[in-house]
Amino acid sequence: MRSTTTSAEPYRPSAADFYRANRGGGLFSEALSQRLGAGLAWLAYRFGLSPSTVTIGNLVLGLSASVTTAALAAPVADGTVPAWAAGLVALIGWQTAYALDCADGQLARVTGRDSPAGARLDVLCDVAAQIGVVTALGATAVAQRPSTPVWLVAAFAGSWMVNLVTSVMQSGPSRASLITSTALPVRLVKLVRDYGALIFVAALVLLLAPAATIWTITALTTLNSTFLLASIAASTRPSPH
Repeated sequence: MRSTTTSAEPYRPSAADFYRANRGGGLFSEALSQRLGAGLAWLAYRFGLSPSTVTIGNLVLGLSASVTTAALAAPVADGTVPAWAAGLVALIGWQTAYALDCADGQLARVTGRDSPAGARLDVLCDVAAQIGVVTALGATAVAQRPSTPVWLVAAFAGSWMVNLVTSVMQSGPSRASLITSTALPVRLVKLVRDYGALIFVAALVLLLAPAATIWTITALTTLNSTFLLASIAASTRPSPH
């Protein structure tokens, strides 16, 4: 009697496997950005792309959307280009770029290809991509209202990075949060700290009411500065033993 052996099927992770490897984030990011990222991570895996390639894709797409939006700021302000054109570029470009940012980490963790070098590349590309977002919003605010104070644009640019800096600080062994509760009302309030939600709202402003961009950057500057001061105050408290 001839015996037969069946070789085990190679492991092929599904999009659900990639999503389970996500590192969370705000309510919006978990519900949309991380899920889109899981689909993109699955596609990257099927095409044999490395996590670093996905990271570079985030950078290229995010900067391209921001440069285009900034270049269209003046034409939108003088009415030669419709606001929806620049708004759609920002909405689709920024959200897809952020989904790629979610995807690279998922891909690295599921495939066991995470490394300190990859993590550094991810953070550096995030900084560059977010500088692009800030530049596009600042350019739109100035184009729509030339009297926009220079100090406001500068304060907005500086305080925006509080989100990124605190997220990096919370990823290490000394990570901490001002509010640790995961209750739904708290998570809804924390949407003001959710990068996916912030760029979604910002793009909607560019799409529907670009003249209100100055009020958007004013609100974000106030929120980010308040959070920074609260974080500094919390850091001065002695650690519990």
